[in-house]
Amino acid sequence: MDNPSRSERTRKAALEAARKIIARDGPARLTLDSIAKEAGISKGGLMHQFPSKHAVLKALIERHAEYFEDFSRRYLEQAKATSAQPELSTAIATLREAALQPQSFAVAFLSAVAEEPSLLSITRDRDEKRIAAIKAEATDPEVALLRRSAAQGLALGNIFGLSTMSAEDQAKLFERLLDDAYWAPLEKPLKPSPARKKAGGKTGKR
Repeated sequence: MDNPSRSERTRKAALEAARKIIARDGPARLTLDSIAKEAGISKGGLMHQFPSKHAVLKALIERHAEYFEDFSRRYLEQAKATSAQPELSTAIATLREAALQPQSFAVAFLSAVAEEPSLLSITRDRDEKRIAAIKAEATDPEVALLRRSAAQGLALGNIFGLSTMSAEDQAKLFERLLDDAYWAPLEKPLKPSPARKKAGGKTGKR
């Protein structure tokens, strides 16, 4: 096995070990020594990839974000041909995917953020861009954000283990949130602001 392949294998093993330790023992038990032992690799080999615990946590968050970024990209390409609001559909479908993840995956992510709150900026920046894209394509941004927020609530309820709904009920709710036709009667185009009306009136007098 060449060095790049060996290095990538060590990296994946270390991150998977870190996820297991956080899910099983909590973030306080996560150390470079515990990761090396769990992964079955030398501490020196581990530190070549991750010089600190912070670097491990950052990589965990990035891996989590990259997984859903990849899912979103693939879904968006399909949604562009089938949905009137592809950015919104993609956001809802991605949250549904998050709700289906093993709880240990979510626990590791949340624990990493709790340990290093600054790491949340990795996902927050991307989330702000998604919200802007959803609002830009929407006839009624408020209805669009309501649908997205409802999907987020369903996902977080599942991630935190708070939801008492069956998987079947959750699936039906996600499908309803994805149904553009169901929400269309509620959508009201935004009215022009007074400033825009005034500007438009001046233009019309010329």
